[in-house]
Amino acid sequence: MNKLEQLGYTRFFEKQYRELRKQDGFRQDLKPARVLSDRRDTYLIDGAAASIAELSGNMLHRLNAEQRPVAGDWTLVDDTHDRAIIHHVFERQTVLKRRATGTENVRQVLAANVNSFFIVTSANRDFNTRRLERYLTLVWDSGADPIIVLNKVDLVDDPAPLLDQIANVAFDVPVLPVSASRGDGIERLHAYLDEGQTTALIGSSGVGKSSIINRLLGEDRQSTKEVFTTGEGRHATSQRELIELPSGGLLLDTPGMRELGMVDAESGLHSSFADILELAADCRFSDCRHESEPSCAVIAAVDAGDMESARLDSYRKLQKEAAYMERQEDPTHAANPKQRWKGITKNWKAVTKQMGDDSKFKDR
Repeated sequence: MNKLEQLGYTRFFEKQYRELRKQDGFRQDLKPARVLSDRRDTYLIDGAAASIAELSGNMLHRLNAEQRPVAGDWTLVDDTHDRAIIHHVFERQTVLKRRATGTENVRQVLAANVNSFFIVTSANRDFNTRRLERYLTLVWDSGADPIIVLNKVDLVDDPAPLLDQIANVAFDVPVLPVSASRGDGIERLHAYLDEGQTTALIGSSGVGKSSIINRLLGEDRQSTKEVFTTGEGRHATSQRELIELPSGGLLLDTPGMRELGMVDAESGLHSSFADILELAADCRFSDCRHESEPSCAVIAAVDAGDMESARLDSYRKLQKEAAYMERQEDPTHAANPKQRWKGITKNWKAVTKQMGDDSKFKDR
């Protein structure tokens, strides 16, 4: 495996590169390089002769905030000078986005071209299944695979009840109980860190993402901070950065996120709430919203105690957030909610079949 392949360069990007080279006027001296970290208008890169890059003047003025490179992006650079110049950003294979903090309709790209995400939560006061549903929805929508990491299991007498709660919202998503402070269970994470694969860690502040990375690296490279006595997390990571592991895999550390606003994540909702979509197929009306309609199979499941009312409330909340962002992006697409609901209900079987596909963790 050559250097670019070790950094995650696959046929998906090579195909784009070959097509670009066929175009008239394409600069044949441009080379692929991956963004390790984005620091405003300066980027750390790998795969090229230079390790620092900046956008060309044309790219600087042409790209909006969502299109500019972030950690994980693949680019084409001119590396003939001490500081490389980025002239092209490849189409992203996967992309994790959220609604930018403090805004109503601005999308923020958090990570690009990640194969899988460790959604890290902790067994102490941070544990919250509703937050997990939100993380799962956005990760599924990104196109990457989620793995839930329950950290700090050493702080509870028995993590089994917490694992049961996770299972009720995660379905077939792998759940890995670990203790970064003691090292328990860390070896299980290595199964998702193959050479050339990119795995990102996301989660609230204080759940122990940096401590997990230090365990995987075998050294205290990432700074860590003690959690406040109130249980509130403290930021130890201030920026997103790709880190190469001794195994050859790549880890993307991310700052803790107190807010994780939804974007137009309809496909993520399909995967995260497949149980609701399955029940919805038996509703009397194909455009049932599961609120007060007669013969609603979802409400019947809640009334019978087969589903928590909080889960249905969470689904409604996330769907409303996603629908709002969709209307901001394309008002005509979301103008007919009845028609959209018919399509959602009709396609639930295809969604659940995809979730059960054993090949979902294959090399991308």
